[in-house]
Formats: sequence, structure tokens, C-alpha cells
Amino acid sequence: MKTYKMKFLLFGMLFLAPTILSAQTENTDKKNSIDTANEEVFVVVEQNPEFPGGEEARMKFVRENIKYPKIAAEKGIQGNVFVGFIVEKDGSITNIKIVRGKDPSLDEEALRVTKLMPKWKPAMQRGKPVRCILTMPIIFKLD
Repeated sequence: MKTYKMKFLLFGMLFLAPTILSAQTENTDKKNSIDTANEEVFVVVEQNPEFPGGEEARMKFVRENIKYPKIAAEKGIQGNVFVGFIVEKDGSITNIKIVRGKDPSLDEEALRVTKLMPKWKPAMQRGKPVRCILTMPIIFKLD
């Protein structure tokens, strides 16, 4: 009889424990967004933010405004610098940061060019403009 009670108790604990533990986790309905200063910043949206004129215009803007750092050119340093930023509801760019850099001189130039960008068309969610986080590659290639 004792082994029966022990097995029953063990069996009950094995099935009851996950239920109790799962009830302790925080319920988050905002899977595709992060909260920054009580203002949602979306990661996934119905309509992505867009540079004025589209992707080709963005690439042209970068090409025309980038100044290859002399020190990086002398050392033969090239590669991609990934810049992260938030496109605000009004299309302005804020919180510009290097997500993955290549070299301090290339990183600095990528930040400089990103800060020069005009306002973007903001991201849209449920028909309204929303804040959206983006990561943009800037390619540094020696000719």
C-alpha cells in the first residue's frame, strides 16, 4: 500500500509541477515588439519603413555621401558595417548605433552617413504610423 501511495504522489507531482511552473511565467502579447520608454518599438510590422524613393535611392544616397576613411583604405580594410536605428512615427531616425562593426574608422563613417539621411516613410501597423527598429548594412569596398 505504501508503494502505491508513493507512486501516486510521484505521478501527481510530475504532472502538477509543469502546470504550476507555467502559471508563473509572464504573459506577453507583444512578441514582435519591444518596449522603450513606454512607447512601443516594433520589430515586425505590416508595412516596413521605407527610404524616400526606395532601396535603390537609399543605396545611391550612401554611395554619394560616403567618404572612405583614409586610414581604412591604407590598411586595406573593407567589409560591412551594420547600423541599427529607430524610424520614428514622423519618419525621423533616432537611437543610431553600430550593431556589428568592422573597424572604428568605418563604424564612425557609417554613423555619420546614417545621421545625414532624410526622413523615411514610417512603418505602418493597423493603418497607423508606428516606431520601428531597423538594421541597415553599409558596405565598404575598395575599388
